[in-house]
Amino acid sequence: MPRPKRITVPQFTDYKQSGKKISMLTAYDYPTARLLDEAGVDGILVGDTLGMVVQGHETTLPVTMDEMIYHAEMVGRAVDHALVVVDMPFPSNHLGQHKAVEYAGRILKESRAQAVKLEGGAEQADTIRALVSAGIPVMAHCGLAPQSVHKLGGYRVQRDHDKLLADAHSVTEAGAFAMVLECIPSELANEITQAIAIPTIGIGAGPSCDGQVLVIADLLGITSGYVPKFAKQYANIKDTIISAVETYCNEVRTGEFPGESHEYK
Repeated sequence: MPRPKRITVPQFTDYKQSGKKISMLTAYDYPTARLLDEAGVDGILVGDTLGMVVQGHETTLPVTMDEMIYHAEMVGRAVDHALVVVDMPFPSNHLGQHKAVEYAGRILKESRAQAVKLEGGAEQADTIRALVSAGIPVMAHCGLAPQSVHKLGGYRVQRDHDKLLADAHSVTEAGAFAMVLECIPSELANEITQAIAIPTIGIGAGPSCDGQVLVIADLLGITSGYVPKFAKQYANIKDTIISAVETYCNEVRTGEFPGESHEYK
């Protein structure tokens, strides 16, 4: 059976008008991205969360552009259907418009990704405008900005109504095709969603957003340590992995594995 065609940026944006809820998940490698794509997810985000989920850092700040492209290339090669979006790592979107275009251009040139995502609201409008003018689709990210964790003093719910509404309008007017809303009150997320023409993708922003995104490790239950309130665990792969490895170790130690069926004659 032929697989569905690749979702385009305009199709992704049009989902809002058609009333189709958008599903997104993060992926950082080929096999995971392949499975998510086969399962029918609409969008895959190669997030700088890889700094915490894959590399074991406390924040996303250490992730480099080369690392983002390395993971994006694997994910892009795995995907046939979903829209692939790649995070602009800190501080690549704060070095001026020309540098931002250069870095975002590298992402699209060196992977099969179709768009980039950058954190920030009104202060990033000029950068978003420059990227879009260069033919680079941009997903905005308003609300909690993990790259600004030190400035914010931690990962906290963002409640500044006027600022968040102004940010949403600014990035929309600058040409963003969608925006992530992270860790804001549900009522405010609903107001923003109703006020702008582009899709809102919520993560800790309630059910009224046009879509949702989760970190794949949280969904599968393989996170070690803190799990945010907004995450829902749909499976417990962590215990399955530990049990399988314990069984393997025991069988090796007792000589049960490898058995005759695993030998070459």
